[in-house]
Amino acid sequence: MSADELRQARAYLLRVAEPPAAALVAFVAERGPVDAAARVRRGDCPPEVLKATEARREYDLVGQDFARAAAAGARLVVPEDDEWPAWPLLALEQAARRGVSEAVPPLALWVTGEVALGTAADRAVAVVGARAATEYGEHHAAELSYGLATRGVPVFSGAAYGIDGAAHRGALAASGVTVAVLGCAVDAGYPAGHVGLLNRIVRDGGAVVSEYPPGTPPARHRFLVRNRLIAALTEGTLVVEAGKRSGARNTASTAGALGKVVMAVPGPISSGMSVGCHELIRDSRATLVSTVDEILETVGRFGIAEDPDARPKRPTDRLGPEALRAYEALAVRADRSDSEIAAESGLPLRKVRALLPALEIDGFAVRGDAGWRRRRESA
Repeated sequence: MSADELRQARAYLLRVAEPPAAALVAFVAERGPVDAAARVRRGDCPPEVLKATEARREYDLVGQDFARAAAAGARLVVPEDDEWPAWPLLALEQAARRGVSEAVPPLALWVTGEVALGTAADRAVAVVGARAATEYGEHHAAELSYGLATRGVPVFSGAAYGIDGAAHRGALAASGVTVAVLGCAVDAGYPAGHVGLLNRIVRDGGAVVSEYPPGTPPARHRFLVRNRLIAALTEGTLVVEAGKRSGARNTASTAGALGKVVMAVPGPISSGMSVGCHELIRDSRATLVSTVDEILETVGRFGIAEDPDARPKRPTDRLGPEALRAYEALAVRADRSDSEIAAESGLPLRKVRALLPALEIDGFAVRGDAGWRRRRESA
C-alpha cells in the first residue's frame, strides 16, 4: 500500500463516523486503514462498525476534503507519520484497557501550522477554564501561560473565549509555542471573534488541530469529545477558572482518568467562576498551584531548571547558615548581649563574637550601649 492510499483511507474513515467511534478505531487497528476503509464502503464490517458508519459510509469526499484542507493550509497527520504524537496519545489506549469509555485515540488529525505536532505535544501543559471568565482568571491564565512559554513549555488550549484565549495570547506574548485543539474543522472560522487569534497561532509557530474533516461545523458534543485530545496531548491540565458545571472540569476529569496530572488555580471564595477549581482541590482531584514553578514541579519539571528570577530575593539570602542564626537572634528594638544571642541562636559564644562585627559591616546589625540589635532596614 502507498502512503497516499493510507492517508486517503484515514481521511475517508474520519468522515464516515462521528468521533470518538471506538468500534471503528478498533476495526482499523485490527484490519489496517486501507482494508478497513474498503470494508466500510462495502458494508462488510462488524455490526457495531456498521452501525457507526451506516449514515455516512457513502460520503466519499476525500478529494474535496484534501482540497479544502490545502486551501486552509492544513495537512492530515496520521499515526504512520513521524510527527504523530504517539507517546502522549498512548495514554488513551492504556485508559481504554482500564475501561475508560471516552478513551479512544483519533484515527488522524487535521493540522495547520508548521510545527511538528509530536514536537509541540512533547512536555506540553493544557491551560483551560471558563468562557465567562473574570478579569482575575484571564490575568492569571495569561501570566502563567507566558511563564510556561518562556521556559520552553508548549501551551495547549481550546481557543474558546475567556481563559482559553488568554492562555493562547499569554504564550504568544512570550514567543512560545501554543496549540489550539478545536471542536470543529480547522477551516470552520469558529469562534468568529478568535479567527485572528487562530491565524496568529499558526503564523507565529504554533498549530491548530482537529479530528473533524474540513467544513465540519461546531457542536456542543464535539467540544466535549475534543476535550479528551487536549487532556491526552499534554502532560498535565491546569484549570484556571471553572464553574460548578463546565467544559474545563470535563477536561480535568478526562485528564485524571487518563492518569495525567490535574492542577487548579484557587480563586476568591465568593467567585462562582472558581467553584469548580475549589471543588477539584477539595476532592483531591487536582493539585493547588499558583506559580509556574509549582506547575513544573507538579508535572515533573520536564528537566527544566527553576527560574531563579521567579524566587523572591531577600537581603539575608546571602548570609551563611550560622550568620543567619545569629541575625535571627537579634531583636529589632532592644539591645541583646553576645551571651544572650549565643543562647538564643544555639551558637558558641566565640562564634557569635566573630559573626556580630561581620553582620555590622554588612549592614545587618547595629552595636548599641547594651549590646547588639537588628538594623531596621534589614528587618
